[in-house]
This record gives sequence, C-alpha cells and structure tokens, in this order.
Amino acid sequence: MYSINLKEFKGFFDNQYMSLCLFANKYTGDLELAKDIVQDVFVKIWEEKITFKNENNVKAYLYTAVKNRSLDYLKSKRYKATDKLSVLDIQKLESEPFFQREVVVIEASKVIQQAIETLPKRCAEILLLSIQEYSNQDIATELNISINTVKAQKKIAYKKLKPILKEYFLFIAFALK
Repeated sequence: MYSINLKEFKGFFDNQYMSLCLFANKYTGDLELAKDIVQDVFVKIWEEKITFKNENNVKAYLYTAVKNRSLDYLKSKRYKATDKLSVLDIQKLESEPFFQREVVVIEASKVIQQAIETLPKRCAEILLLSIQEYSNQDIATELNISINTVKAQKKIAYKKLKPILKEYFLFIAFALK
C-alpha cells in the first residue's frame, strides 16, 4: 500500500487543486462551492490517512471523490430547496461518459497550458489570444505589433507545440469520441 507523506500531499494538492476545482465546477456550476468540495476531499485524505495501491491511483481517487462529493451536494436537501435539477440532469451528471469526458477535458487543458508555458513569452501571449478567438488583426492591434509578426509567432508556436502535444493528441481524440 502507498501512503502519502506531507511533501507528496502538498505536491498533489499544488498540482491537482485547480484542475479539480474546474472539474467540480462542471457539476456544481459554482466555483466557490467547487473549491470547498476539493478542499474537503484533500482534508479527508489527510485526516483519514487514506492509502493507495500506488501513486497512480491517487489522481483517479481524487477525481472520483470530487465527483461523488459534488453529486452528494446536488442530491442534498439544501440544494434541492434552492435549485431544481431534474432527475435526468442528475442522471447525466452521474453517468460514466460525462465523468470520463470531463476528466479528459480538464487533464488535456492542463497539458496544453503546460506546453504553452514552455514557449517564449511573446509567442505564448499571441497563442493564448488566438485560443480566445482573437483574429490576427485583433492580436496585432492589442499587442501593438504587425500582423506578419503575429503570423510568424503563431507559426513558431505551432511548430514547437506539435512534438510536445503529439503523444496526447490520439489519447484526447479517442477519449472524446
């Protein structure tokens, strides 16, 4: 069995906290509540000294625990008194395909963000604006650079990201089918 020490616990928290909050938010629609749910899951792991078969099982446990805690909240009397989610909505949220899709989206976003952080500053800045659906002209205007510079920087970004993200592309495409 694998027991987490304080340093590893902090590492898991730092590495997974934001992704898990975004994941919980997909269920709750409330980011502050999502943060509370994620914190509760981490507190439970630490206080109950939960052990795992190996280090890889920790992430799977975290996502499953956050999903279950989110669903518990949605089924609670307190939530039902203020919001009306239909039985069909709850069933969709409980479904394995929804869970798997959301985990893949969150994890893929994290991988893409980490890959973008490896780019030179200006290149990353242009790519992030492009992802936010800014046109090349809008990016050029926003950053006070020529449209040709925008195009050249995007080309550099794609060239550098392609080998980094290549191994994840098939996984992501398969998982989102």
